[in-house]
Formats: sequence, structure tokens, C-alpha cells
Amino acid sequence: MLKVTNATKAYSNHNILKQVSFCLNPGQIVALAGPSGSGKSTLLRCIQKLEKLDSGTITHKGTTGFVFQDFQLFPHLSVLDNVTYALRVTKKQPANDAQEKAKSTLKQLGLKTAYNKMPHQLSGGQRQRAAIARALVLEPDLLLCDEPTSGLDGPSSKSVAELFLNLKAQGVTMLIASHDLDFVGAVADRIIVLNEAAVLRDFMIEEKGKLSWAKLLG
Repeated sequence: MLKVTNATKAYSNHNILKQVSFCLNPGQIVALAGPSGSGKSTLLRCIQKLEKLDSGTITHKGTTGFVFQDFQLFPHLSVLDNVTYALRVTKKQPANDAQEKAKSTLKQLGLKTAYNKMPHQLSGGQRQRAAIARALVLEPDLLLCDEPTSGLDGPSSKSVAELFLNLKAQGVTMLIASHDLDFVGAVADRIIVLNEAAVLRDFMIEEKGKLSWAKLLG
């Protein structure tokens, strides 16, 4: 589904990604884990083609959806209009069709009562769900999420974890950049550990549970 080969990128002679390679199979939640500055977000942005590699290749035959760390919802649009806008601009769907699909997706994510609310009226967890809805409504083959629990409290993070597991059960494949090990341990099927711009470890999780940086980076 996704193949990253020798992905390399530097800013001002500082390595951000260094010969990163891995393949991604459909139907899994794969976490890119690592300390801040290890290259997780940059790799996601390169996969989404928001940035270019200096060398190496990224091959993906399907479509991707991207959920930003700061959500990037339009503050002047309602939740419904944020999701509808994505369909009208990207898919060129008629307004009525786009609105119905947006409502269906928001309802699926538990935001039926938030259609007409503005982003600033939502909790952090609700804004995260709205951002995910905006990405999912475009029916991507691969959902890319950058630090999906950043700034969320414990209950909100747990709610997002449950949402991700439900999406996986529906066939959504996800690649998540996160340094939240409680969240990663709750949702990931596989962890790719990035450290100092390179892949340190890549392994399947046999049993979900507690993770530690000592174990991942040791």
C-alpha cells in the first residue's frame, strides 16, 4: 500500500530523515514513535506531498487523508461547512450531495449535535473528531495523523483511541506520528521507532499495553 525507500531530508545541513525505509500493509494502525525532532511529522508531510524529500522515494497507489496536529479547521466556518468545503473543493461535489455526506460522516464520529457549532465552541476532542471527519469524508485509502492526542486530556485521548480502533474495524488504514506512548500502546498494531532521523526499531505489537521510552529506545 505504501513503500518508503531511503527517505532522506535535511534542513540547513541538519538531518531530519536519514535513509528511512519501510512498507505499510492495509488494515493496520502503524505508529511512528520517537522523541520530539526525530522526523515523524516531516515524514508524514513528505508522504502527503506537503514537503519534498532530498533523496529517496515514497510510493503510494491510493489516496491519503491528513489530520494536522493543530487540526487547521477554518475558524470562520461551522463544523458542517468545514467538512462540506473539503468535498466541494477536492471532489467538486454539488452542495446538497456534499452536505449530506458530511452530515453522515460527522454523525458516524459522534458530532451530530455539533453541525452548526464553530470550531472555538468545541472541546479539544471534538475538534480532533471534526478534523478526522474532514479527512475521512474524502474516502482516503490511508489516513495520516500527526500527534492526534496533542493537547488533549486523558479522557479525550481515550476517546480518540476508541475512535481509531473503530475506524480500523471499518477498514481504515492509519499511519500515526505520536510521542504519546499510552495512546500508541492502546491502538497500534505495529511501531516504527524513529530516533536521530533514522529507523531504530520496527516491530509488531503482540499485546496492546504499556510502553516505555526505555524499552523503545534502549
